[in-house]
Amino acid sequence: MMLVSLNQTTAYRWSIRRGNIVLFRELLLGPAITLAREIARDEHLCSGRAICVEMLGTGGPIRLASYARPPVDATEVSSGDSVAA
Repeated sequence: MMLVSLNQTTAYRWSIRRGNIVLFRELLLGPAITLAREIARDEHLCSGRAICVEMLGTGGPIRLASYARPPVDATEVSSGDSVAA
């Protein structure tokens, strides 16, 4: 499973990483979580790979999002249904 992680860089700033690569830095926590989840969702939809978003909490990692199911084919979803990953 691929991991996108949030790491605190200063008191109120966060970076988004994929492995050892820093994708974004110096973000506030709310926007960092939103962007990390978007990155993970887009990666999952494009590649079909399992991916999760985590940040380190006081008791260990906190999973913020997980995309493990294969992407749903758009033809399988009727017009009134929503798809949540």
